[in-house]
Amino acid sequence: MKEQMHRVMIVDDHPLFREGLKALIGRSDRFRVCGEAGTAQEALSLVKDVRPDIMLVDITMPGKNGIAFIRELRQIMPEIQFIIVSMHANADYIVEAFQAGATGYMVKDSASEGLIRGLNNVARGQIFLDSALSGEVVDKLLKSRNGRQAGSDDPYKLLTPREQEVMRLLAEGLVTKEVAERLYISPKTVENHRANIMKKLGLQSTVELVRYAAKLGLIDLDTWAG
Repeated sequence: MKEQMHRVMIVDDHPLFREGLKALIGRSDRFRVCGEAGTAQEALSLVKDVRPDIMLVDITMPGKNGIAFIRELRQIMPEIQFIIVSMHANADYIVEAFQAGATGYMVKDSASEGLIRGLNNVARGQIFLDSALSGEVVDKLLKSRNGRQAGSDDPYKLLTPREQEVMRLLAEGLVTKEVAERLYISPKTVENHRANIMKKLGLQSTVELVRYAAKLGLIDLDTWAG
């Protein structure tokens, strides 16, 4: 009996990395690439047409980040399985990705060796966690699943997906007009979101917002140019 062919969509803002993933997937007779996108917004406009079984998603992309994208798409197309393929190996990032609905996580450096194994695991309905990732991640995931995750009452979780997007962009140093252009909303809407974010998080200034975002791992202070 012939094995089922699984359709894979790639969402990453680096064209060369997408080409590398496509080449790896092309070696398998069980998976084929059905579509690709450079941003979450582009992916959302294509996904209903290409109908992937599995999506490979980066975290850091222009506009909506990969975790927020997965959280949103899970509500629309819950049948899709998601594997994060990211440069980030931060435990909190990984835990948040699984909480958002990802079923696999690997770091980009491991993709050449572990991609097909990860796809096979997820296609079989199993969780896949890159072997290069630390035991700290596993410990946090287990605690999270048992309802004992530290910080599970973090007010960040009170933010809507759109507010989370706005918060990340503001923390990255974008001004109101730039955020509005990036998210295709009005500057007034951005300001309303900013006010709601500050109120929900109990913050008083942009500096506090940046520190809060860095603590969550949403931005890297070493590369922040705000």
